Amino acid sequence: MIEEPRADEAAATALLDRERSILQFNRRVLAQARRADVPLLERLRYLTIVSSNLDEFFEVRLADVIEQAKASGANAAVTALAAVAHELIDEQYALFNEELMPALQREGILILNHAERDAAQRAWVARFFETQVRPLLVPVSLDPSHPFPLVANKSLNFIARLGGRDAFGRENSIAIVKVPRVLPRVIRLPAELCGGAQGFVLLTSVIRAHLDELFAGRTVESFSQFRVTRDSDLEVDEGDVQNLRQALRSGLTTRHFGQAIRLEVVNSCPRELSDFLLEQFALPEASLYKVNGPVNLVRLTQLIDQASGDALRFPPFEPRWPEQSLPRGQSIFERLREGDLLLHHPFESFEPVVQFLREAVHDPDVLAIKQTIYRTGSQSVLMDLLIEAARRGKEVMVVVELKARFDEEANINWAERLEAVGAQVVYGIVGLKTHAKLMLVTRREGTRLRRYLHLSTGNYNPRTARLYTDIGTLTADPGLTADADAVFLQLASQARVKAPQHLLTAPFVLHRRLLRHIGQVADAARAGRPARIVVKVNALTDTALIDALLQAGQAGASIDLIVRGACMLPPGRPGVSERIRVRSVVGRFLEHTRVMYFRWGEGDADEALYLSSADWMGRNMFRRIEIAWPVRDPALRQRVIDEALVPYLHDTLDAWALDADGRYRRVAEEGVSAQRALMQRYGGGTAWT
Repeated sequence: MIEEPRADEAAATALLDRERSILQFNRRVLAQARRADVPLLERLRYLTIVSSNLDEFFEVRLADVIEQAKASGANAAVTALAAVAHELIDEQYALFNEELMPALQREGILILNHAERDAAQRAWVARFFETQVRPLLVPVSLDPSHPFPLVANKSLNFIARLGGRDAFGRENSIAIVKVPRVLPRVIRLPAELCGGAQGFVLLTSVIRAHLDELFAGRTVESFSQFRVTRDSDLEVDEGDVQNLRQALRSGLTTRHFGQAIRLEVVNSCPRELSDFLLEQFALPEASLYKVNGPVNLVRLTQLIDQASGDALRFPPFEPRWPEQSLPRGQSIFERLREGDLLLHHPFESFEPVVQFLREAVHDPDVLAIKQTIYRTGSQSVLMDLLIEAARRGKEVMVVVELKARFDEEANINWAERLEAVGAQVVYGIVGLKTHAKLMLVTRREGTRLRRYLHLSTGNYNPRTARLYTDIGTLTADPGLTADADAVFLQLASQARVKAPQHLLTAPFVLHRRLLRHIGQVADAARAGRPARIVVKVNALTDTALIDALLQAGQAGASIDLIVRGACMLPPGRPGVSERIRVRSVVGRFLEHTRVMYFRWGEGDADEALYLSSADWMGRNMFRRIEIAWPVRDPALRQRVIDEALVPYLHDTLDAWALDADGRYRRVAEEGVSAQRALMQRYGGGTAWT
């Protein structure tokens, strides 16, 4: 196994904190919800994205920090992070209440609580409660034979303090009501009850208005919504299980009941009730989050989906088919024999990738299809096509990553369906996640076999391909296809194979090659030759790579880093990193492309550009199967530079600059947006102004 360097072996410079950097990213997303130039329902969507991101932060990142603190006794780190999270969440709810709710009301979109509903609306809500909600509620009054229930991760509940006595004459005062997950969280009122407005009620408001009816003969003296977030990382000792798929499926049943990390209640929750809940979940005071509004703002995505008003959403954008490079109707195999094809999503359609696989499935000369799957979703045309290929008798091999966080169940289900039709399914290498994105097709052409390959920076998921920026390459290059075949062979057989000549793979070569290229740039700078690095990734936390970048900058290289999320490198420190600039771009689409550009001289041979599935994190370099591939065609290389790097370096509307102290500042409030410019360039729809 390739060993990751220890943190004390690199980056002597004080680095920025990774978890704080993740929270800083969510602050940038929250800033999108403040922007007046963003349509109103999209502003609300950004607000819900922050809530979803924070859920994962507590479930995974803070859960890990807490575990580390238990081992080291460094509890101050947990307290400090909790303080930053509290501040961010308070800002989030203030924005919701003070800006977004009034703006929605001005547009005739009303979220009506019980006090705001008129008699007719209350009567409709009462009927809805009686017919649709009440039959699914099971209130539990606590006593020795009714202990505090097992509360699932992120489930919504009510806690109530009751007055009076129960049917058996006892004074048990605490009751819990679980809100069923099968019910919609946002309900639209009939138009005839709303006088031309769009009226909505939250499910919790419906239950709250009728809470007394659940406890006949008693009074509800106080109550609160509550929600607990738990450690949700699946921990499976891969070296100690016989069948990883079965072990993970078993683990999925217990994931919802991991260690409690965060408790959310409404800010009106009485102290005695919040203290009671903290005690039940064995949580300290710092883990209590009192919110001024609905517990779990993620549920408001249902309002966004139901509300009408085209002007309140981003104008529709339809990704463009790459007509100039791939005329419709042309065989993709025929086209690739002419040269490589580059696809830039979501500005260009993902459909050519689907068509590539569809053509392979239906072509009788195609003998074998091999593909990696990381996140593909519970519904996938690509997976359906692979199943069809196996049914047609083709050799189908699929490397399914069962440990793709929060996609484990969908991937297990696909693996079982593929195996049922005779496809060969493997789960990668013990201890390593298969994060590389490859699809390899082998076709008989005359007396020879020829391979065709798709490589991508992003997942095989047509839905997210419309929301994430990614770049894919379709190629028949013999060197790349042979390397890809060797990768699949190694993933299946775990045997030593000839080292790839063109693909850079982790955990074997990628990290060393990146360090070598950074070193070449540093040497060029010391010699007075052109020395340039531009890297676009989602995260930069690997200490050895950071240290190499710092040394290259100190040698005189000019370095630009476009890092969407967590970045531990502090730019702009005198004598340390003043030649390094870090920016983050947060726009309509989620930035997901990984591009690496190095120049260490003036000649064509003194330049390298790679696309990659890997971020610059230790886990990607040493604990995952990753790939990077060179873009060698001069026209395609220039296109990557012109579309994926240069616009982002000149973005003045969606870009944020990282300061030496770890804070981000918006570059400008107006100007040029890289994403909008690309939308306009491809002409698939109207970029909003």
